[in-house]
Amino acid sequence: MNKPVPFQDPNPQPTPLPNPPPQGGREKKEQFKRDKRDVHGWIVLDKPVGMTSTHAVSVVKRLFSAKRAGHAGTLDPLASGCLPIALGEATKTVPFVMDGRKAYTFTVRWGEERDTDDAEGRVAASSDQRPTPDAIRALLPEFTGTIGQVPPRFSAIKIDGERAYDLARDGEHVELAERPVVIHRLELAGIPGPDHAVLTAECGKGTYVRAIARDMGRKLGCFGHVCALRRVSVGPFAENTMILLAQLEALCQKAAAGEGSLADALRPVETALDDIPALAISRADAARLQRGQAVLLRGRDAPIFRGTVYVTASGQLIALAEVDRGEIVPKRVFNLTGLTGSAGVMKG
Repeated sequence: MNKPVPFQDPNPQPTPLPNPPPQGGREKKEQFKRDKRDVHGWIVLDKPVGMTSTHAVSVVKRLFSAKRAGHAGTLDPLASGCLPIALGEATKTVPFVMDGRKAYTFTVRWGEERDTDDAEGRVAASSDQRPTPDAIRALLPEFTGTIGQVPPRFSAIKIDGERAYDLARDGEHVELAERPVVIHRLELAGIPGPDHAVLTAECGKGTYVRAIARDMGRKLGCFGHVCALRRVSVGPFAENTMILLAQLEALCQKAAAGEGSLADALRPVETALDDIPALAISRADAARLQRGQAVLLRGRDAPIFRGTVYVTASGQLIALAEVDRGEIVPKRVFNLTGLTGSAGVMKG
């Protein structure tokens, strides 16, 4: 017997796709959200020129899939260098880094003052005068120590809740008050030519290098602005601790392939607390601090100093606390479960 031939539709319809593409022929790319994880420590990024500090933080946060991240002091897009980025519980120590000294190398372009006090802005004043090396050196003591400084109009300072740079970009008149800042060191490092001078500075919190260049130019009668800026250190984080973005991305790729650990790039949370005394306690006392309870130490275990300390137990950071007459009162408690910075971090 002949087997029946199965029916074949002369106009077959295509089998529908599980997720048909939208009309217009474009395929909608399916986006996957990475699971965020607990990551605690510091990345000392060598920020490239052209990148904002906010973007740098978002890139590092994405590379680590970290839940929380922040930086310890804005670095302008035109500047390069040291941008400490705190991940996870390290964000609790950001104020201690921001209060530390910052060191810069910068180049001043004489002959023009810009409205932003750097090369991005429009020319606000110009001069054919150029300062001599001796004139520059003679002026430096006036910019050393505690001085009054008016921040640049294009700065992150808030005026009635608005950033000064937003107001300035909108064409509004921005008037910022003079405030005291501390410049620990200001030196002339070189004279590449009559139009430029390279200087190094070590400053306290809130000092604007752009304002130093602007005010020096005015004092010298030739005007000036910053045309190149590199931050070489912030608090405990120096140039030899930095890592380039490309290096960090390569390390993340190796870690994803099981060829390394991201902890190698992370510096421990307590690195930011180098200037604060450390106090070691027992695990039992640590458990009380972690519950927010004060601990009273007596006898030879009692601390002989008063003030802020960071508390450890078995080598692990437990809390920031205030000590007074042997009583330890926790102020910020740390929960370092997850990926943490290792002591043997890579040298950048």
